[in-house]
Amino acid sequence: MDLFQSRMFRCLLALNVVLLPLAQGSIHFYDFVLKEQNFTKLCVTKSVLTVNGSFPGPEMRVHKGDTVFVNVHNHGYYGVTLHWHGVKQPGNSWSDGPEFITQCPIAPGTNFTYEVQFTNEEGTLWWHAHSEWTRATVHGAIVILPIEGTTYPYPNPDGEEVLVFACWYKESMRALLELALDTGSDTPRSDAYTINGEPGDACACSNETTYRVLVDYGKTYLLRMVNAVLNAELFFSIAGHNLTVVGMDGAYLKPIDTAYIMMTPGQTMDVLVTANQSLSYYYMAARQYSSDRLDVTNYDHSNATAILQYRGNYSAPEAIPFPSTLPSYKDNAAALTFTDRLRSLASEEHPVNVPQNVTTRMFVLVSMGVLICPNSSCGGIYGDRLASSMNNYSWVNPSIDILQAYYRNISDIYSTNFPDFPGILYNFTGDDLSLNISVPTKGTVVKVFDFNETIEIVFQGTNIIDGAETHPMHLHGYAFYVVGTGIGDFDVDTDPQQYNLVDPPYLNTVPVPKGGWAAIRFTADNPGVWYMHCHLDRHLTWGMDTVFIVKNGGTPATSLRPPPAYMPPCHNSTGSSRLFSILDKEAHSLIMR
Repeated sequence: MDLFQSRMFRCLLALNVVLLPLAQGSIHFYDFVLKEQNFTKLCVTKSVLTVNGSFPGPEMRVHKGDTVFVNVHNHGYYGVTLHWHGVKQPGNSWSDGPEFITQCPIAPGTNFTYEVQFTNEEGTLWWHAHSEWTRATVHGAIVILPIEGTTYPYPNPDGEEVLVFACWYKESMRALLELALDTGSDTPRSDAYTINGEPGDACACSNETTYRVLVDYGKTYLLRMVNAVLNAELFFSIAGHNLTVVGMDGAYLKPIDTAYIMMTPGQTMDVLVTANQSLSYYYMAARQYSSDRLDVTNYDHSNATAILQYRGNYSAPEAIPFPSTLPSYKDNAAALTFTDRLRSLASEEHPVNVPQNVTTRMFVLVSMGVLICPNSSCGGIYGDRLASSMNNYSWVNPSIDILQAYYRNISDIYSTNFPDFPGILYNFTGDDLSLNISVPTKGTVVKVFDFNETIEIVFQGTNIIDGAETHPMHLHGYAFYVVGTGIGDFDVDTDPQQYNLVDPPYLNTVPVPKGGWAAIRFTADNPGVWYMHCHLDRHLTWGMDTVFIVKNGGTPATSLRPPPAYMPPCHNSTGSSRLFSILDKEAHSLIMR
């Protein structure tokens, strides 16, 4: 630790920032300045919120076991929080970040310091805003290297490249979202996808800025990939090159050789590629995997491209080859085939610990639905307001954050009766389901676990309002083992017999397949308040989220830490529950037209 860091460390202690004992890691400090920045993409110049003026935001690079302090200065127009996606934060919900779950927003003109402690994560994760859709432009990669003196469980690559996939809106996305929420209609679709901030050659006014990855013939490169897109799974492929997937969500996998990958929003992936083709240019391309009905065609059809460019003396090709192995938009089989191949490394150095004796079983429906509007006056299906739910509860943000209410025993903020099973049973994935099951109950309803409970959750997709699609379910504070997936309704007698309890993938975000189910297991050994939600932001906004509260264990080390001296106050919040502050002039003027 240098002199500056030593002084910063003493200042943090003086501010009563609670530090966990650091068994092996170093301490790092970052300043993140939230501010508006102009960008020109797709022939249009607009202002968006950024961190330190960049899109994507700054990369964090640490070693396994390190601790990071991130001082966030909000120079924007509205309140924002940040989340460290996939970082378990033992006992430290205070720095997890989701708005109105573990904190209230960082108000404009103020700052807040997050303490981010890395434990067993290794590989690639990411950070992002957790205030409604602000993460569209406020996000960045986290590179977690092995402990110093150790190495990867595969041959060291000759180089590496971080690829962050995101989406772009030509108009004010905040204004479009506000209009959609006002009317209860569908939320806005993006106009393009980007790779490291650039849409690429297939999009208007984008050829001059297409991102390029420079490689040398014969060398192998590690691609650290982040799907920061708001509302779409992505297929990705490189023309003429095979890919080897070696890690996902901050954990290692048995190597998978593949011609393409599929990533849901929230997922990260570590992929090796060997530059073994003729010296030339090759397109790296991503496009949406749309799991909606075949007749739903209003999704973003853009193909984001970057260029894999070999170094050397040769003429640039007249036509850059496009990957022929990139699946089509509606290729459900390609998505399922890829995810079915995922297996944990399960080695002596990287063992698995799948709970074998489950003490708590939950069966959770993840569903689309509607909220009834008087006289069919809303803009959603049937003239009602679009909604989503988990076990028929559609989440409502409280007036103060759940963590504060839990820690300080403040009543009437939330209830603890989130059900382990749905209230009624039916053919969940059938056609022509009755409309009387499409209306969820709105509420702030959480689930409470005892410390060290072993938990199995089966997420079951439904076809309510003919709305079956993939749901990437993300749990804060934990990674979990995905022990099984399937299509159709889960069969409690036969499907568990096919579980993988030997080397299932260890993820923090699991895609529940369209018209199917996914089963996860984990041990509730991280006390605190932890958000569980779909990582399609449109579904989260409509209510497909809940909160898990894990009680303390019997020792200080197994208990929720006390709060830091300062947490952003909840009064006069300007966060997502008041999504459009009058200070946001661009959004306000468009809404009022």
